[in-house]
Amino acid sequence: MTADPLAPLDLAFWNIESPENPMHLGALGVFAAPSPTAAAHAADLLAGRAAAVPGLRMRIRDVWAPFTGPLSFGGAVREPDPEFDPLHHVRLHPPTADYQAAAGRLMERPLERGRPPWEAHVLPAEEGDGFAVLFKFHHALADGLRALTLAAAVLDPMDLPAPRPRPAPPAGGRFPDVRALPGLLRGALSGAVSDVGRALDIGASVAVHTLGMRSTGALTAGPTGTRRTAGVVVDLDDVHRVRKVVGGTVNDVLIAVVAGALRTWLDERGDGSAGVTPRALIPVSKRRPRTAHPQGNRLSGYLMRLPVDDPDPLGRLAAVRTAMNRNKDAGPGRGAGAVALLADHVPALGHRLGGPLVSQAARLWFDILVTSVPLPSFGLKLAGNPVTEVFPYAPLARGQSLAVAVSTYRGRVHFGLVADAEAVPDLDRFARALTAEVETLITACGS
Repeated sequence: MTADPLAPLDLAFWNIESPENPMHLGALGVFAAPSPTAAAHAADLLAGRAAAVPGLRMRIRDVWAPFTGPLSFGGAVREPDPEFDPLHHVRLHPPTADYQAAAGRLMERPLERGRPPWEAHVLPAEEGDGFAVLFKFHHALADGLRALTLAAAVLDPMDLPAPRPRPAPPAGGRFPDVRALPGLLRGALSGAVSDVGRALDIGASVAVHTLGMRSTGALTAGPTGTRRTAGVVVDLDDVHRVRKVVGGTVNDVLIAVVAGALRTWLDERGDGSAGVTPRALIPVSKRRPRTAHPQGNRLSGYLMRLPVDDPDPLGRLAAVRTAMNRNKDAGPGRGAGAVALLADHVPALGHRLGGPLVSQAARLWFDILVTSVPLPSFGLKLAGNPVTEVFPYAPLARGQSLAVAVSTYRGRVHFGLVADAEAVPDLDRFARALTAEVETLITACGS
């Protein structure tokens, strides 16, 4: 494998990182295992398999010399680490009675930037009846789908769907017919003009959404570098029961659950929910599942106001549906939520110099991240031990105190919560509010 330059959005994630705000995503997989030695065996297996996965051998190296043109000056490349040792990345920990507490402490530690930026932490259960594995991947190395691909490569082999065959190249070889060049040039020029127009549209939308906006105090905090995690599991059938009564999508219901839980949590902790409509960023992957292998993040997003101030659970769900439908009609390529696409229009040196400034601007753009992480519908295993729960963890932006990630796995919805431990010492209270909100919606629907 040879070195390749980081895509603009990857470079942005690499440069906005700080010790207090590491930009890695994570996933905690809980495994059922009958043997107390299963965790140690799993750690050995992960290390052995990691050595054979090319994507896990890739480090990120800053470079100052232009490598693809003048605009690449000050960028970074992804390249094989000649000193790669999987034992630097796979670590077996002492037994623990609380997977989530251990995961929180591990999530606050930045990844080593001089090595391939990923880790797998094996956490044996104190009772010896199972173990968990916390995977950490830097966002510059992998987005959600890419991280899933890399993690799956070190788990037990799975029967994946066969990839669709690529269409055959046009007759006449790889070079276009010279008679088609005028049309191709017109298309390229039109595309360039469209890109500029889209960039201006996104920039204007961001400005409109941030002018005069006040961040929701309970969801913002100074960066302390501390982390706390929690996990919540609800039945997917319960979510479908609500969806079938009120319409919309599963994602609409889950976002409404977050809004309702925030209302309960704010009221219980004394902050109050009156007039609170935090801005939620809903990332949208532009990568198709079967094209998860190419490098580079493919992300856009929707920006919406969560109706936390509405006391009616069905009213909150209706407001979420309306906002999501409006976002979908506009598409993920426009609007304030698509600001990540502006990374393509910034030269490498701009990412290098502007990274710290951009990281501090996140709190002006949105208050909370609510993201969905795809998982396969079939069972995952390691050394024959099945995964029973999977909790995804999103990076916590600078100045923000809570991020919510959601995955659906084998008939259950898993909420993975990451919070600033000092700003949100009561994360478990918010976790309980998520479970309660599902019951509230079921009752409101009369089902």
